[in-house]
Amino acid sequence: ESGMGYWIVVVDDEPLCLKIAKEHLNNIGMRVSCLRSGGELLRFMEKNSPDLILLDILMPEMDGFETYRELRKREDLEGKIRTPVIFLTGENSKAAERRGLRAGASDFIHKPFDKDILIKRVNNTIINSKMIESLTEEVSLDKLTGFYNKASGTEKIEELCKRETGALLVLDLDNFKLVNDIFGHDMGDRILVAFSEAMKQNVRAGDVVCRIGGDEFTAYLLNLTRKEGIASFSDRLNDQFLAKAEELMGSGHGLPIGVSTGCAFAPVHGNEYHALFQLADSALYKVKLNGRHGYAIYDMDSDTEGEEQDLEQDISRVIQTVSERSGETGAMLLGQEAFSWNYRFIVRFLERYGSFANRLLFRLSSKERGMVFDEIAAQFGDVMKRILRKSDIIFQYRTNEFFVVLPQLQPGDTQETINRVLKEWENLGYRDRVRIEYTSSLLSFADGGIQEKNETGELKGDI
Repeated sequence: ESGMGYWIVVVDDEPLCLKIAKEHLNNIGMRVSCLRSGGELLRFMEKNSPDLILLDILMPEMDGFETYRELRKREDLEGKIRTPVIFLTGENSKAAERRGLRAGASDFIHKPFDKDILIKRVNNTIINSKMIESLTEEVSLDKLTGFYNKASGTEKIEELCKRETGALLVLDLDNFKLVNDIFGHDMGDRILVAFSEAMKQNVRAGDVVCRIGGDEFTAYLLNLTRKEGIASFSDRLNDQFLAKAEELMGSGHGLPIGVSTGCAFAPVHGNEYHALFQLADSALYKVKLNGRHGYAIYDMDSDTEGEEQDLEQDISRVIQTVSERSGETGAMLLGQEAFSWNYRFIVRFLERYGSFANRLLFRLSSKERGMVFDEIAAQFGDVMKRILRKSDIIFQYRTNEFFVVLPQLQPGDTQETINRVLKEWENLGYRDRVRIEYTSSLLSFADGGIQEKNETGELKGDI
């Protein structure tokens, strides 16, 4: 049987066992590294990534079980893929086998080695591990760009925000819609690939990049905490991206494309992903308003979200948001700052002309957890974008909460709109997995003052 060049680490305090294992595995083309203790293995794994570890149970100082627990602890802490481990034992003990398999070991091999059994179990374990790794990667990655998809990428960045110093970035391709409109969607896909190639040239091992939607991305850059580093990153990324775009569309394409980047630092601005994302997103919109193709870092001292804005400024920001969506159908799902601008503008418009709006809050709850629930919540947002009108706006306040504004919708039509959203949602088959509660609030200026009327409802499944 061919070893296909796999790299095996054998850990045993008995020189004869190391020698025999190395001979058997070398003979089928495998690379073998021999270590004498658990401590040696842990130091070795700090800088190396073998395909499999053969780990003896009975060793002095640190036995195999202890070594295994410490190895897994370090791999999980550093976000590394777990290296498969086969335990080696000279004992014929079913209790030891059960203990090892419960701990998560891939298999057991008894000493002295039977050559055929050793080779077969090593090969099978590696092949199964590679298959699982490949399937996991396929589910986790965005096929076009090669970055993590929204669900898996968000989960990884959430963990990094909690335990690693770094920069959370929200990136958006400027005027990307023009590429699709003028050159077609095939060219649009090629431009996205060009961006991903430029991005990969500017991130390091350990950094995480995630595609969260069409031309929107997030990234977490480890240990990057200075403005100068973000400025340099943004300049390099734009230069390389534009050069690649010119290769694809020609130097005279004339489209004002580029990359806008908003940034928030952990732990300076916090350690919670969703809060940091909103701060970076608000910084991104400042870039969009100030000419694009650049970066902005969230500055709490200059944050003006709570300050009164004049109507002209609000209108210009609404136009800025909508202009990049021209031709799209459905409601707008916006970040915090863009939502705030649009909401302030809508309220002022209604107040000036004595009109009304309905406000909805949808709350999702489920036994599902992690990226499964994040993906379900994202699909609920997509349903609302399809069903609601282009004039309606949506803000995903938390993973499980959506705030919706329906301008100038007749009060009697609100429930019908809610019913259409919920019916479309039921068609996706999530009714038995998710409970949806909603509150409807009418905001009216028709009689010269603000009037509110609240209604609540619920769509339940068997959770």
